[in-house]
Amino acid sequence: MAITQTLFTDTPLDVVIMAAGKGTRMKSKLPKVLHLLAGRALVQHVVDTAAELQARQVTVITGHGAAEVEAALSTKTRAAGQLDIHFVRQEPQLGTGHAIQQAVPVLRDDGLVVVLSGDVPLTQADTLTQLISACAGDKLALLTIDFANPTGYGRIVRKGDAVQAIVEQKDASAAQLKITEVYSGIMAVPAKQLKSWLARLDNKNAQGEYYLTDIVKFAVADGFPVVAHKISDAAQVAGVNSPVQLAELERTYQKRVALQLMEQGVRLADPARLDVRGTLTCAQDVAIDVNCVFEGQVSLGEGVQVGPNCVIKNASIAAGAVIHPFTHIEGGEPGSKNAVEVGAGALIGPFARLRPGAKLGAEVHIGNFVEVKNSTLAKGAKANHLAYLGDATVGERVNYGAGSITANYDGANKHRTVIEADVHIGSNCVLIAPVTIGAGGTVGGGSTLSKDAPPLALTVARARQVSIPNWKRPAKK
Repeated sequence: MAITQTLFTDTPLDVVIMAAGKGTRMKSKLPKVLHLLAGRALVQHVVDTAAELQARQVTVITGHGAAEVEAALSTKTRAAGQLDIHFVRQEPQLGTGHAIQQAVPVLRDDGLVVVLSGDVPLTQADTLTQLISACAGDKLALLTIDFANPTGYGRIVRKGDAVQAIVEQKDASAAQLKITEVYSGIMAVPAKQLKSWLARLDNKNAQGEYYLTDIVKFAVADGFPVVAHKISDAAQVAGVNSPVQLAELERTYQKRVALQLMEQGVRLADPARLDVRGTLTCAQDVAIDVNCVFEGQVSLGEGVQVGPNCVIKNASIAAGAVIHPFTHIEGGEPGSKNAVEVGAGALIGPFARLRPGAKLGAEVHIGNFVEVKNSTLAKGAKANHLAYLGDATVGERVNYGAGSITANYDGANKHRTVIEADVHIGSNCVLIAPVTIGAGGTVGGGSTLSKDAPPLALTVARARQVSIPNWKRPAKK
């Protein structure tokens, strides 16, 4: 949900995201900010937060793996029409101040700049809104937090309540190292002042880098107010530098999602064994068993039950449906013809697979080891075990036998099978598309049909049974 800014509606908001780091401790060829948390790249979480803030523009500073990062964000963000997104490169990487200097040419003087990090994915939009309110367009506002062990973080040096400086770990005195209030790496600052301070940075420090944090002392020297907005939720400022930290934040994220669902009335068998990698919307009296994964956009209607070990992606499941254990549902893009739909009261699984374009009506039964792809099944149709329905239109109350398949592909093109209402398909049948089975017809078990079958008829297409007496099997030489 977008957040409306009410304190300074005339001040455009421009977000700058630092995403140039190599991430050596990830021990991966993939750029650090593209590692996934809850199904989205770390930096995509940050960009999505900027969208919630209704930012005028987002500038992403890339470096290591720049082309890969830029391509990933351009494809997803621009396709969604979310934001005006720009990329600038920091090559070589000479510190945080040097990074923000690369963004100066695209920052407009009338804006208020929020600086974020591409590897800090869980900062909440309402926290940033409070930081922006503290800035109010005429202050430098820092997001801070108290850590019992602040090792590695820049310390907030105050005189009384007023912030005087941020001192980096390697440059801090013994007294300053005892300070527990630290800078999170997130700030809000008017663009015009930010530009002037960036121009004054130098690298005369223990690391030989250009520190963004040095702008605090410039602000103080210029008599420009510096304020701190302190929070207590460490997860919101936690960065990812290793697979261990990534896993820790993944569980933090999933725990928050689980708590939100339970507060809405969803029954989770074990909130620690749930993964939501997208958006999960649940009506009243939904129950979800353990080890379920939800991806993309999934909606569960009233009273839906999801058994253990299910994977559900881009699907709408209507009221009263039961998804039995180990079912795999994989729909296409939400809102497209390839999204999966499961009707009210349907029974799916166990061990069923619904692929893109599966549209199941009310009270449809799809049993164990049944696969459905790009097919519609009308009310009450049943395929209870060991079957394949691809590119098929199935009428009401059809009973589709075990081991039967639609042969929909001729090696070059896909063709459609039409099975009209009240048809009974026996076991181990092959329906070679394009073919239509007329309403009320029956296809005898073991039949291979390549021609239309008339309504209300028994159609059998199989070889005459032959027994050869005294036949001997080939023997191994």
